[in-house]
Amino acid sequence: MRHLWAPWRMEYIKKGYQGPDCLFCTLIAMEDSSENLILYRGERAFVVLNRYPYTNGHTMVVPFDHHPSLIGLDQETLHEMIRLTQRGLEILREAYAADGFNLGGNIGEAAGAGVEDHVHLHLVPRWQGDTNFMATTANTRVIPESLEETYTLLRKLWSTPRQA
Repeated sequence: MRHLWAPWRMEYIKKGYQGPDCLFCTLIAMEDSSENLILYRGERAFVVLNRYPYTNGHTMVVPFDHHPSLIGLDQETLHEMIRLTQRGLEILREAYAADGFNLGGNIGEAAGAGVEDHVHLHLVPRWQGDTNFMATTANTRVIPESLEETYTLLRKLWSTPRQA
């Protein structure tokens, strides 16, 4: 029998996020670094790596405003979130040669939201054939790159000015 070593997941399995305040509001207040995994800050929203990714490069677009749903966000925030999503897709395609993407938001506990009170959108890069036996028979995903490596690569790309 083969074993997949993923000790970084144990903290999440045991306790998840345990902060006294909203996870995203806590991140907003921090300096950008590999500790909080924020890749980019706009005027109304930011882009952050998912600490427990589905695939390498799994990022989230999060408004600064604390709302449980897209309903209630102003038009400028919604527009910026979509622009950041678009840029995120470009960057993830460049960084990882992704063949496709899953985009989505889990709004409410019934929809599987891990952070229910602060809406966010997921950008998940996908590749042809990335559903292998590990996911289908062992209910396990293989993430071959560390979060630190992913952060360094994507932070650099988010910091690079866009070509017109």
